Amino acid sequence: MDKLIAGSALVVAIPVLLSGCHVQAEYTPSQQAGANPSIPRARNFFAPPMQVPKYAGWKNGATPKVADGLKIEKIASGLVHPRQLYTLPNGDVLVAESNSPNEEAVTTPKQVIAGMIESRSGKKEKGANRITLLRKPANGSGEWERYVFIDHLHSPFGMQLVGDTLYVADTDAILKFPYKTGETTISERGVELADLPDTINHHWTKALLASRDGKKLYVGVGSNSNVGENGLEVEYRRADVLEVDTATGASRIYAAGIRNPTGLQWEPTTGRLWAIANERDEIGPDLVPDYLTSVKENAFYGWPYSYYGQHVDPRAQPQRPDLVAKAIAPDFSLGSHVAALGLTFYTGNNLPAQYRGGAFIGEHGSWDRSPLSGYVVSYVTFENGKPVGAPKDVVTGFTSPDQKELYGAPVGVAQDRDGGLLIADDVGNTVWRVTGAGG
Repeated sequence: MDKLIAGSALVVAIPVLLSGCHVQAEYTPSQQAGANPSIPRARNFFAPPMQVPKYAGWKNGATPKVADGLKIEKIASGLVHPRQLYTLPNGDVLVAESNSPNEEAVTTPKQVIAGMIESRSGKKEKGANRITLLRKPANGSGEWERYVFIDHLHSPFGMQLVGDTLYVADTDAILKFPYKTGETTISERGVELADLPDTINHHWTKALLASRDGKKLYVGVGSNSNVGENGLEVEYRRADVLEVDTATGASRIYAAGIRNPTGLQWEPTTGRLWAIANERDEIGPDLVPDYLTSVKENAFYGWPYSYYGQHVDPRAQPQRPDLVAKAIAPDFSLGSHVAALGLTFYTGNNLPAQYRGGAFIGEHGSWDRSPLSGYVVSYVTFENGKPVGAPKDVVTGFTSPDQKELYGAPVGVAQDRDGGLLIADDVGNTVWRVTGAGG
């Protein structure tokens, strides 16, 4: 009888969730983007509004659309959730094929229903748990040569090469592997350098970045909940950027209160650490803006007690006004629910001059906003080490014009050795390469 009641509740609740699609956003993403975004009132719902496009994939040679002066080509297809990209010094490109380990405890009807609806998009499929190596063909055209580089990993995400050691951030540990230039596979088992928080794994991705001298690794560790509802004891060393010593594996919290820091990079002019972050959900389609920010040592960015500086979130209990008073606002809003997952600063010469020195961002796209936001690769101009203006959509066309079908979803972005922009499309299972239209 209990199962029958629960099943009936799901049948009733699904239309309620889908009806949230009619809750329209009051702002466009561009209206909330920039250094001083509009922060509207919180809107609470019995169930979060959802708009999830149905997976369709790329058909009949279709590709994303690019801005004027650019062209795009497919360099790898048929992958299994390509998430992050890393260019090796010899020009080979590593692709982390990965997705959630699905270790989070699903305990509420809302979580069950949300998972069912989100699965329509193709974002929930199992990843390959491997790193694949791509090598540009000798003739320079067509799809790149492909090799299984490291297999049998546990939801890998971040990758960094320091000397002859390749570091891989699995969801539960940083592993190190011996690397030899030109090799197409690593057969040795990884050696654990440091463990990483992995209980529940509400946010499983672990971004990774090495310091300039290779002595430290910086790791983005997302929260174990939306806003602390699973209890703060499971948030230990989460919603943080950790600093790990490569000699000993010892670690410390470098910066805290960042709900889900999914990309870390050094800004090329100042050498400062920057991150992208996914903010919290379920208080409306216009809250809270995801962001791009410099990461200051020992700083606190608010999660879970406040957002975008000192806007208090009453759902976080018990309240901590002492920490809210210390919370600093991020540098630059990307718009609400764009789900920024990839970040790279462009320093090459292949793309037109207006793209040099700024940040490309892979926006995986919203599930709880109407109309949709994200599903683009955007570009943020930097001047004197700081973002200016508003983000520009550079690579688009990942959804149908009516937003009902999903062809792909950008995640990791990277610059290849020749100055091309690489994009990991984890729904389209493709790696795209963008170059200047003039060659």
